[in-house]
Amino acid sequence: ADAKAVAEAKVKADADANADVPAGLTAFLSSDVGASVPVDQADLARTLCKNSGQSHLFPAAHWPSPADPSLATAQCRMLSQLAAVHKETPGDDGLVGYIGRAVALLEASKAGTSPLSGFVPKVPRGRTLDPINRQKEYANMEARGMPELGKCGFVLVAGGLGERLGYGGIKIGLPTEMTTETSYMRLYAETILAYQAKHALPNQKLPLCIMTSGDTNARTLELLQSNSYFGLDISQVTIVQQSEGVAALTDNNARIAADPEDPYVLLRKPHGHGDVHALMYSEGVAKKWRAAGVEWAVFFQDTNGLAFHTLPAALGVSLEGGFIMNSIAVPRQAKQAIGGIALLENATTGESKTINIEYNQLDPLLRANGEEDVKDPKTGFSPFPGNINQLLFKLGPYADVLDRTRGEMPEFVNPKYTDAAKTIFKKPTRLECMMQDFPTVLTASECNKVGFTSLPSKVCFSPVKNATADGIKMQTQGIHPGVASSGEADQHTSHVALMRSIGCAVEAGAQSIYSGVTITEDARIVLKPAFASSVADLKKNFPSPKDIKISQRSTLVVEGSGVVFESLTLDGVLVVECEEGASGGIIRDLRVKNIGWVKVAVKDSEDEIVRMRGYIVRKNETKRLLVKKDGSVVDMDADADKKEPLTRNGVTANDDVFSTPKDMDMVVDKKAILTRNIVTADEDVFATPKAEKPCSCSIM
Repeated sequence: ADAKAVAEAKVKADADANADVPAGLTAFLSSDVGASVPVDQADLARTLCKNSGQSHLFPAAHWPSPADPSLATAQCRMLSQLAAVHKETPGDDGLVGYIGRAVALLEASKAGTSPLSGFVPKVPRGRTLDPINRQKEYANMEARGMPELGKCGFVLVAGGLGERLGYGGIKIGLPTEMTTETSYMRLYAETILAYQAKHALPNQKLPLCIMTSGDTNARTLELLQSNSYFGLDISQVTIVQQSEGVAALTDNNARIAADPEDPYVLLRKPHGHGDVHALMYSEGVAKKWRAAGVEWAVFFQDTNGLAFHTLPAALGVSLEGGFIMNSIAVPRQAKQAIGGIALLENATTGESKTINIEYNQLDPLLRANGEEDVKDPKTGFSPFPGNINQLLFKLGPYADVLDRTRGEMPEFVNPKYTDAAKTIFKKPTRLECMMQDFPTVLTASECNKVGFTSLPSKVCFSPVKNATADGIKMQTQGIHPGVASSGEADQHTSHVALMRSIGCAVEAGAQSIYSGVTITEDARIVLKPAFASSVADLKKNFPSPKDIKISQRSTLVVEGSGVVFESLTLDGVLVVECEEGASGGIIRDLRVKNIGWVKVAVKDSEDEIVRMRGYIVRKNETKRLLVKKDGSVVDMDADADKKEPLTRNGVTANDDVFSTPKDMDMVVDKKAILTRNIVTADEDVFATPKAEKPCSCSIM
């Protein structure tokens, strides 16, 4: 009797467990192979069917009853993937919780309900600075923030490939400009090392955390390792990897999408860069940095070569305002299609928060309250500055919030519908989160310590994120193209603008068109971070700016620290390198005139780096100086052959185009194809003027 009761109880339990579960799934789990499936995987599959509406994942065509042994391997693989997605899905209850949140958000999306309903946008608290036109105010903020540079940790959000740009590698491996061919990753590492050398305590290393994705993780490691971490100590670099993504959803019922090519594979999509906060928590990065004495966390994007020009001033603003979160922003035109930083107030709930609002939400919110996004007559810009996703956090309060929230950001959904009733998606959607939504998890008192620092985009923001064809379309609409050539041009323009702001006589640039994109061609000035990482550094290293005269066609490259330019007249190319530990070098009464380097338009190229830009840089003649440790300045061309060593940037008709470049340090960042910037036999390589003998100069 007891045995019979136990058997009956088991039958009932099995029946309850399999109620509302597809027959094919039940048949498989009851088979010999299915019996070996881990209990947690079997329970998850049943739960998703019974409670979360996911029975469609187990159709009879692919999960027959009775079970088909020939399908067992694929079926086991799918259950294993379900378990992996469940484990990696952020928030409570894994996939089950995710689906529940998705149903609610999709219902609100269909109904047109906004989470911002009831809020009124107000002008937020912050500072608008300008190092070019309001120099005194900027200098004060920069001076205030300068000592804090030695207390920063840096977070690089680098989860993207360059496919959208027409580049097969990872974006941080792209060259920022073709003058030195410094990659973004090298530029960022050199900047951190410069801050470390100038502002950190002795033996203190400023940490860098890089968030990668499944697509970029291995390649990021390879880039770092093959370049000896670009001078960074391996101990100061932490890599955190996002999951493979969250489940893609096919409809308003949040049904998980299967791969149309393989019904046993689930579709996954990125959850968004908001995951960086969760990883800073789960990987213990914020906690470790705090224990090491780091006081600030600087979040920045992967392809903005101007990202750090204004960091000292932003730190000064954070100190002045007592901000725990400071959004570095740019002036924004009224109704411009970028997010705006605004103070949202809700009179009903008493809530108040300073946060980024997407442009398609900001103006409707203002209109709902009888206002519009219009320009301020004093500035010509909207009072709501533009978000560029460069964030500055006070680390202590930031880490406290992570401990309280696990770094989980609020999610949103943005399905694209094919019908007016909003019932059919154009393609599967998913829940996403954004790192700039951090203020939504703050308490009321913490929200009062959120602000912004707005700066001209020409000195702080020029992302490279678009393919050339897309950039052309954007430029015709009056929008910055955001392509490789514009990013490079803006880096030179930024240095020119800052040098002119302190009084240097740098000739104005002229417009040129390459591959359909119009750029301003200023003098190609590359001042490495060790030489100048602030406006104060520029003033120190060019103490008599009126005696610095540079023509528009010139190129000036300064690598390393330890040299001061008292007077210089440049019409051509000058490259100044400093030995490690150099100090006391002075360049005075130096006049350089040579053929220099010239851009040559290229209509097509097998090299994707050239193809992205539409030009090469022909290096015809260069004046090179070396500042030695004792401060002496050596003319590297005095007894040397004047012919430029072969690099990717051009050869003369007599060069061996198949020889190995001598300047391998520039090459390995990109593992470049040697044919870049190489001319063909029928090109006129002598189209530029013949070299003129350099003028006499004295070097001290």
